[in-house]
Amino acid sequence: MAKKNKEPKTRNFRLTLLDDRTHREIFLTHFTRSGLAITVLTALFVLLALAFCLVAFTPIKTLLPGYPDVKTQRTAIRNALVIDSLENVVTKWEFYAENMRRVIEGEDPIKIDSLIRSNPSDSVIQADAALLRKQDSLLRITVHDAEQFGLSKEADRKLSIDGMMFFSPLKGVVSQGYEPTIHPYIDITAPANSVVMSVLDGTVIYAGWSDEGGHTIAVQHEGDIVSIYKHNEKLLKKVGEKVTAGGSIALVGNSGSLTTGDHLHFELWYKGKAVDPTKYIKF
Repeated sequence: MAKKNKEPKTRNFRLTLLDDRTHREIFLTHFTRSGLAITVLTALFVLLALAFCLVAFTPIKTLLPGYPDVKTQRTAIRNALVIDSLENVVTKWEFYAENMRRVIEGEDPIKIDSLIRSNPSDSVIQADAALLRKQDSLLRITVHDAEQFGLSKEADRKLSIDGMMFFSPLKGVVSQGYEPTIHPYIDITAPANSVVMSVLDGTVIYAGWSDEGGHTIAVQHEGDIVSIYKHNEKLLKKVGEKVTAGGSIALVGNSGSLTTGDHLHFELWYKGKAVDPTKYIKF
């Protein structure tokens, strides 16, 4: 009995395209199952890669739902900047409110350093305060040791007005600048009851009322410097009291006849002459 021929393990297939009328062969190809699978997978991979490139590197991606376009991205950045500015404003108002509470209750006001640090935690404030106290103690020891050997003199340490560091009396907008002839001072607008601060350490030499300037306070500083603050709603210091740089001395108001809104009338005098505060203070 003849042995039957064994069928091949790999089965081949043929795909033929014929003209329906003439039966002429148009296309003919041979393939196997594994070859067909590889061809299909390769084609899918190429299509997926092409689709990814089109979406990732062409403007087509902006047509996808939920994908941010250039305008949306710019709006998001602008909103982030606005939120950051609002956080700074809220932090400053919290600082003013806390100082107001402390002043009303008879406590010492917060130092200006708390305003510079943007919304820190209590632990950070304590750590910074401890570090500052340590650095201040080391500086005092250094100065004391230098004084023992006469390395400096009191007269040598006196700085002119150009070498002094002034605190800003008020965080606001300069609505009218300095003009030596008709306006030898500046006006700073700010919300009512904003805290007015002393620009330097000194002593209050005047604290009272005038018809034109309203509630007015004047502070004498070292180096023949006098600062004057007018149109306040309320004065927080009396004549003879010592004030520190950045310490609260008054509240912004609209008192007096020569005013049209809540603002601070600020004058800076040096050796008996009015000077432009904007040259020495950053508002």
